[in-house]
Amino acid sequence: MEQQKIDVAIIGECLIELTSNGTLAESSTLNKYFGGDTVTTAVTVARLGGKTSYVTKVGNDGFSEFILSSLQKENIDTSLIKTNDEQNGMYIVSNTQSKKELLYYKRKTAATKLSIEDLSEEFIKNLKLIYSTGIVQSLSAGARELVRESYRIARANEVLTAYDPNYTSCFMSSSDTKELMEEIIEYTDIIFLSLKGDVVRLYEIDSINNTMKYFWDKGVKIVVIKSHIDNGYYTGYNGTITFTEFYNTTKAVDVTASGDVFNGGFLYAITNGYAPCDATKFASVVSGLQTQNYGAIQSIPYLKTVMENMETCGI
Repeated sequence: MEQQKIDVAIIGECLIELTSNGTLAESSTLNKYFGGDTVTTAVTVARLGGKTSYVTKVGNDGFSEFILSSLQKENIDTSLIKTNDEQNGMYIVSNTQSKKELLYYKRKTAATKLSIEDLSEEFIKNLKLIYSTGIVQSLSAGARELVRESYRIARANEVLTAYDPNYTSCFMSSSDTKELMEEIIEYTDIIFLSLKGDVVRLYEIDSINNTMKYFWDKGVKIVVIKSHIDNGYYTGYNGTITFTEFYNTTKAVDVTASGDVFNGGFLYAITNGYAPCDATKFASVVSGLQTQNYGAIQSIPYLKTVMENMETCGI
């Protein structure tokens, strides 16, 4: 891939995805792809036209060439990705209308070897934004330090930072997730939260207003809360809270990773001059379109499709 100026860097772990069209018990064939929370966000930014670099470690277990070539085909910069002799993480998912099965295999993976040496201060200083999640922090002490120090450097150089705790009980305890978030919150400009998954479980706050105030008081500039109770997103910025409905939910068939896709849409918009409330509207369309087909990454739309749908709906 040609050398390009990078606007958004995303720290994470790329997983091998194996999917079946029936239940895992009945399926004889699994289709190979790639995925993971942060890589889904990175692909979203790239498909919308954002100049994105992915920072990770990839294992030399037979999948390394597939992972690197898949990212490069998505026009994602892989120049900072290093390989090692650990295995790559993997998940297996079944896509059926009646039952959803999801199995993860994530022990001693290549990305657990992430360290502060994987991202230089000079590289960070030339970005518009850096993004990661609590899942990435939880991989190892080295990954945790990398996220924290990258955010600290970014804040010191007026580079935007965005973060999603992405609390997932199969990977992290609620207390650990809260601890990881609290150690980088002072360096965070944008935070994405799930009302039920993050706010209620981690902070026992069930009020949108109180949640906004809590994070504003911590110095977070933009707070986006995804509420399935209200079927929409609350965006808090500069003392004002706006609400945006989920886009076209009647056509949704698979909501896998829709939150990660929303984040990618928002990051693209905010680094391309959108105001926060307009970035949420844009990202809601991106996420809504992705849910209309099966496959977390396969269904991510391109910019042309997003803009056509926004124009049709008068957004």
